[in-house]
Amino acid sequence: MNGASLIELESSLRAKDEHLVLKRDADMARCTTLHLGGPADLMASPSNAEQIQLLLMEAHRLNVPVTIIGNGSNLLVKDGGIRGLVIRVCRDMQAIEVSGDRIRVQAGAMMSTLSMAAADCHLGGLTFASGIPGTVGGGAYMNAGAYGGEMSQVVTLVEGFNMVGEPFRYGRPDMRFAHRYSRLMKENKLITHVTVQLPQGKREELLAEMVEFNRRRAEKQPLTQFSAGSTFKRPPEGYASQMVDECGLKGYTIGGAQVSEKHAGFLVNRGGTAADFLALMGYVQRVVYEQKGVMLEPEVRILGEDAPVARA
Repeated sequence: MNGASLIELESSLRAKDEHLVLKRDADMARCTTLHLGGPADLMASPSNAEQIQLLLMEAHRLNVPVTIIGNGSNLLVKDGGIRGLVIRVCRDMQAIEVSGDRIRVQAGAMMSTLSMAAADCHLGGLTFASGIPGTVGGGAYMNAGAYGGEMSQVVTLVEGFNMVGEPFRYGRPDMRFAHRYSRLMKENKLITHVTVQLPQGKREELLAEMVEFNRRRAEKQPLTQFSAGSTFKRPPEGYASQMVDECGLKGYTIGGAQVSEKHAGFLVNRGGTAADFLALMGYVQRVVYEQKGVMLEPEVRILGEDAPVARA
């Protein structure tokens, strides 16, 4: 990709849809819960599926690379930022449609919003999602879950586009859900809508369960600090947080990145850089491997480029 392609892409998009929200040199640190990362060349915040299809088709035509993000709650953007086009499916795509025991929701709606909307309609099955800080699209993409529940239990249909703007519709079996996994993580497709089917419930009981789950989360997790949630995937045997804790790494710090003193499975940003965070991740992986014989795999999604080295 060259700069001319990016300029042509922006010009073409503005000409074809004057309502499409575009921003040059978007600050990625403002778009992630870690509050880290350099700028994105061009960011689009679409409000409907038609705008998303336009973005994908035009970027493909001009050979501009595309990166898809949601609320940025499971994301580490490197200090050099992201080249090309970033499509942020978040606050401008939150519509929710309820029909009996089914809810069709735009991918940018927050998991907590969907959980509350379901409870208000006396529908259960989503109380586990009340404290998950990501979008519904991101939740379906990675089969998010907590407290014994996960998206694979309720999702019936996922709709979206591939990277050239061709539509797809996947039912639950098509998604090939597994623990924190769906086929979309390998196929690199963009979700626009998710449909869930939910069991009946009593609003008061569902709300009480949500309050209890959120109380437990606040008690155990560093919710007042900048993080990307659980940094490492659960290994085949045991728990990543327990292994990190047993290796004596709670509170260990590199630069402005720290292993949380409250929950060893969380690495938090205390005013550092993405390079600090990556260095701490690598150190934790190395120590756990040396002491436990287990190589922890990142659960956080890492995007972008390292900052250029300053010349003397």
